[in-house]
Amino acid sequence: MYYVVTGAAGFIGSNLVRALNERGESDIIAVDNLTRADKFLNLSGCDIADYIDKRDFVVQLAAGEFEGAIEAIVHQGACSDTMETDGRYMLENNYRYSVALLDYCQEEEVPLLYASSASVYGSGTVFREARECESPLNVYGYSKFLFDQIVRRRLPDAGSQIAGFRYFNVYGQNEAHKGRMASVAFHFFNQFRSERKVKLFQGWDGYADGEQRRDFVSVEDVIDVNLHFLERPTLSGIFNLGTGRAQSFNDVAVATINACLRVDGEAALTLDEMRARNMIEYIAFPDALKGKYQSYTEADIALLRRAGYAQPFLTVEEGVERYCEQLLEAQAGPEEA
Repeated sequence: MYYVVTGAAGFIGSNLVRALNERGESDIIAVDNLTRADKFLNLSGCDIADYIDKRDFVVQLAAGEFEGAIEAIVHQGACSDTMETDGRYMLENNYRYSVALLDYCQEEEVPLLYASSASVYGSGTVFREARECESPLNVYGYSKFLFDQIVRRRLPDAGSQIAGFRYFNVYGQNEAHKGRMASVAFHFFNQFRSERKVKLFQGWDGYADGEQRRDFVSVEDVIDVNLHFLERPTLSGIFNLGTGRAQSFNDVAVATINACLRVDGEAALTLDEMRARNMIEYIAFPDALKGKYQSYTEADIALLRRAGYAQPFLTVEEGVERYCEQLLEAQAGPEEA
């Protein structure tokens, strides 16, 4: 029996494959679109049974080639570019693809875990898994919103597990290929290592410089939650996956800079000290993001806790420091070799 991970060469997908390997699982079918070939690096240290292109996988599923052979599908494959304007592509790739997998899993009674997104909440201020809280600001968020609605209709009569996770702002290993859509922690790290300063947005939408606040969640915690549900196939529903704690972009910048300073043997600094030393630069808020930007997010994780997930989540200070250490080790590796 195989675990299928879609988006397996991507950010969260590759971390899931690695976590399954660490649990002794190698009967894994990795499904992805390697048009961006550099993503293969995320899987180079993993053990899998097979790699299948996304388009071929859908055809093979429909042809019945995997009948009785799949333990579960963990669906992470999607276009996550919130600035993408091709709605036809976004809905085909994120919505129709997901519906096809849902249909298959329900017909074959196979558990389906899938990635939704906090973008479904748009500019709202209440982040609870309820229809009245949802109003996406872009077509990416809309594609995730549409699939969640299909899931809601099917849950009452579902014959096997359907668990969707509304990821908030995830950061961590294996996101370099995402380019501009990589986390702010990743961008801040690279900015500071190359320029000894980081760039944040000036005040906007009622927030002071760098004080827009998001629920930043480590990919380590995201993987733990997915595994919690994978091990409990009776748990179904749509769940927020964040820390339940909003922190500012300034907090992320401070954590990133101090992690870099520490490795260079320098003392930690406060935000005010960093500003005084020109380590933080505030740039104009882009016109292209006005009206399409979530200035505040904070997951209501009551449903997740009621589903039995009791582990504490890493704070920005804890998670970003660990992430920066991983990035620094990766940079040092080739030099040491």
